[in-house]
Amino acid sequence: MKTDVVTLGLAFLWAFLVALFAVPSVIYIAHLKNMLDQPNKRTVHALLTPRLGGVAIFAGFMSALTIFADLNNGVQHLLAGCIVLFFVGLKDDLVSISASKKLIGQLLATGIVMFMADVRVTSFQGIFGIHELPIGVSYAFTFLAITGITNAVNLIDGLDGLAGSVVIIIVATFGYYFYRYGGENFSNYVFVAVCVIGGILGFLRYNFHKATIFMGDTGSLMCGFIVSVLTIQFIEMGVTTSQPFGTANPAVAIGILFVPLFDTLRVFTVRVLKGTSPFTPDKNHIHHRILAMGFQQISTVLLLALLNLVVILFVINFAIQGNTLIIAALLVFSLALSVFLGTYRSRSSQQRVAS
Repeated sequence: MKTDVVTLGLAFLWAFLVALFAVPSVIYIAHLKNMLDQPNKRTVHALLTPRLGGVAIFAGFMSALTIFADLNNGVQHLLAGCIVLFFVGLKDDLVSISASKKLIGQLLATGIVMFMADVRVTSFQGIFGIHELPIGVSYAFTFLAITGITNAVNLIDGLDGLAGSVVIIIVATFGYYFYRYGGENFSNYVFVAVCVIGGILGFLRYNFHKATIFMGDTGSLMCGFIVSVLTIQFIEMGVTTSQPFGTANPAVAIGILFVPLFDTLRVFTVRVLKGTSPFTPDKNHIHHRILAMGFQQISTVLLLALLNLVVILFVINFAIQGNTLIIAALLVFSLALSVFLGTYRSRSSQQRVAS
């Protein structure tokens, strides 16, 4: 049974308007209490800027979802996990906390959806010849998937409007397929998608260059967690309903998440090859490399959004080829893109030395 379009529209409008009207208040309070982000050698912005935009996204998303959505099938537990990560991110935005404390918060949020709602990856659907996973492996892989995707979205939040734009593209894609093929077990996740899109769009009104507020960890951790749960449920929809792409759902999900996954894996690999910790911050993210080519911030955001859209269209249109060929194609493309980014960096460095 299809979800009521009018109710979806109302949920979106509610989340959008709450976030839109909440942001100016958050900005005012942040300036009044001097809760501002200091520019440093890793950041792109040059002015003191509030980084509590996630508060407005949370307000819009949470209020709309609880008013309009059916909270069964794990959505209630998703909300509980979001609340945990909201306060973890809020504390980090206000006073800064260690990576280990962040991980504990993510572990708690993941445990809520895994153990209380049984949201987990149960099968690789033929990838590497693996189908159904043993229960212990399923829990371990799901934890890695949720924390990995959550932190990948957190790491992509480096330019005005970038994280919000990428998350909207990803969530809208998942939401469309939940609406079309979700059935009674997954269709209420379209409300999750619609509410988070509304909240982010209300926030983006103030976040595009030159931003007057940032999403901060309050928003990026919560959005990353939502994306990770939607990803797992999308994969599991293939197991239980064989829709929308049958056994190719896992590979399609990887393609939908291409930009944040590629960026995270690339920077971690580069750091390890340099002999530094993969968690050492630097200015080697994909958006930093594109900025170094001479693109402006808005152009960089649009380019990365377009890149993610192109990869999504590719994996959707070639889903019939199956997991192995799609993942192989994504790996080849990722390697070529990494070589291009690395080659350009070395040439630009040579040009600076020559000048």
